[in-house]
Amino acid sequence: MGIPMLQAARIGSYIFRQHLSGRKRYPLVLMLEPLFRCNLACAGCGKIDYPSEILNQRLSYDECMEAIDECGAPVVSIAGGEPLLHKEMPKIVEGYLAKKKFVILCTNALLLEKKIDDYKPHPAFTWSIHLDGNEAMHDKSVCQTGVYDKAVAAIKLAKSKGFRVSINCTLFNDADPQQTADFFDDMKAIGLDGITVSPGYAYERAPDQQHFLNRTKTKELFRGILARGKGGKKWPFSQSTMFLNFLAGNEAYACTPWGNPTRTVFGWQKPCYLLGEGYAKTFRELMDDTEWDKYGVGNYEKCADCMVHSGFEASAVKHTVQNPLKAAMVFLRGVRTEGPMAPDISIENQRPAQFVFSGHVEKKLVEIRRTKSAKHGGSTKPGAQATIAAE
Repeated sequence: MGIPMLQAARIGSYIFRQHLSGRKRYPLVLMLEPLFRCNLACAGCGKIDYPSEILNQRLSYDECMEAIDECGAPVVSIAGGEPLLHKEMPKIVEGYLAKKKFVILCTNALLLEKKIDDYKPHPAFTWSIHLDGNEAMHDKSVCQTGVYDKAVAAIKLAKSKGFRVSINCTLFNDADPQQTADFFDDMKAIGLDGITVSPGYAYERAPDQQHFLNRTKTKELFRGILARGKGGKKWPFSQSTMFLNFLAGNEAYACTPWGNPTRTVFGWQKPCYLLGEGYAKTFRELMDDTEWDKYGVGNYEKCADCMVHSGFEASAVKHTVQNPLKAAMVFLRGVRTEGPMAPDISIENQRPAQFVFSGHVEKKLVEIRRTKSAKHGGSTKPGAQATIAAE
């Protein structure tokens, strides 16, 4: 579909090696957030509401290289925040490519025209432009007019310079199936290489809490979209067919959050890209010490409505490897968009949500201020603890 043959072959080989070795948990994509600072403030985003001292933090080039060496994933998806605000980003991308990793650099495209000549086309490098639908849908999502037009112009510019370009599209409960299908048609028409689509996750700190999808509405929405695109075969999705089959309600997967481990300025995020309920200093600590069985649909209230690619794409890929004939039939026929849906995982015994975000912020602020104080040979300013509590 929207996945290059070289990438599919290399990742497939990596997955088979993991299965042959009997490894139960392994990473597929490193989700790297080298900074949280952004030049937009989207209503559905839960990634940018930090104090300035944290927004000013960056993972260094060396820390970014250490992250991929630690986990060994074949793919790196660089997000944020806005990665193009990071001065070392061109060097970071080159470093990953030198390590023979597939690199997906996510951006809202506002800085792409200015920064694009800092990068070179490469078979393993993809620009991933944030576009949540057509002009009306996207500008509403990012809370700023004119961003859609700039993103489309950036896509055309990048394509003209020989880059591989995809979009990442997050859909909310006000998405219209026909409008979304028309939008995918428009993206295909301008020569886009891939589409990554996902339902929005209800970040507990997102300003807009009214437009997130529950599981039933997610399945109905994606059935409506895929039915207008030959079961998804019409568009170049850069996702597995079985993940699309899951979004349409034809599969009931448990999530595999270790498939997309996340490294941020806080450390390795527990348990996943979407929930920051603890941070490990090393990847090995993340894998060994995270209580994985406490999370996921049916286990934890915050996970009840999640169907996001970062939690379930790896589940779908694992299912594909274990059931290649079934996956091939879905690929050839297209995703089924009518008939009964697969019974979902029961949430009857899930544990209640815990809200621990503020504690992690306070801990990081203390760390930042101690480091700054030590660097300048002084001590933390009086009243710093009170300031932390207030923030």
